[in-house]
Amino acid sequence: MKGKSIFLVAITLLFIGILAFLVYPFAMMVVSSFQNNTQDAFTFSNYAEVLTKPMYLTAFMNSILISVISSLSALLLTIIATYAIKAKSEKFQNNILVMANLTSNFAGIPLAFAFIILLGNTGLFTLLDRQLGLHVLEGFNLYSWSGLILIYIYFQLPLGIMLLYPVFDGLEDNWREAATILGASDFQYWRRIALPFISPGILGVFAIMFANAMGAYASAYALTGSTYNMLAIRIGATVSGDIFARPEIAASLSVILALILLINMLVNDWMTRRLRRDL
Repeated sequence: MKGKSIFLVAITLLFIGILAFLVYPFAMMVVSSFQNNTQDAFTFSNYAEVLTKPMYLTAFMNSILISVISSLSALLLTIIATYAIKAKSEKFQNNILVMANLTSNFAGIPLAFAFIILLGNTGLFTLLDRQLGLHVLEGFNLYSWSGLILIYIYFQLPLGIMLLYPVFDGLEDNWREAATILGASDFQYWRRIALPFISPGILGVFAIMFANAMGAYASAYALTGSTYNMLAIRIGATVSGDIFARPEIAASLSVILALILLINMLVNDWMTRRLRRDL
């Protein structure tokens, strides 16, 4: 009975925490998105504005584009990296996972500052490139679209490695041995056995990476400020106010962002179930 009482108390506290820190703030955000700044009357004008004004539409397109590009690029790199890691000893794998766990928390303003020190206009690598006459970084601008994508890919890599590692861990060594005995080449093994098995997991990792990139704010803002029109930066600008705050517009943008992430999750779930059904 004592253990059951402790369990009930713990579950009650958990649900109270979920209601207080997730459900209630989200409900207030939805309510605020249907109100204007001068009065609390119900209105659709906020959504009409964010869905028709070019500034907000561009923010949606830019955020989706950079999230897709960075997620696909990071996913390809993490697939190669995870496959290479799995070929090493168990001790090496554990060390890499520890490093990936540590670097996954290195994001936001410290990450942007580190990239500025290394690849900024007077960064270490930039100055070395000029001094050595290599001119490899001559056309690269960290404070541009390519710099943003580079930072996004960087903070996606540790996350992808940690998420893909259990997916590759599910591949059994005897599957390759059996395929080889039956005369299958490495290409046929990956095409017929390995890729169909890990493809649902890869799809799920991409969905998580996309959501992670869509919600990224600190790194992009610290690097470019409000130079590039990104959804997260636009939400922050409407909350703090470039000229005056418009929290109702920020709430509308946040609700649409939540809907985009929900659609991403539902599409991923549908495609994952379909892939697993076809196995």
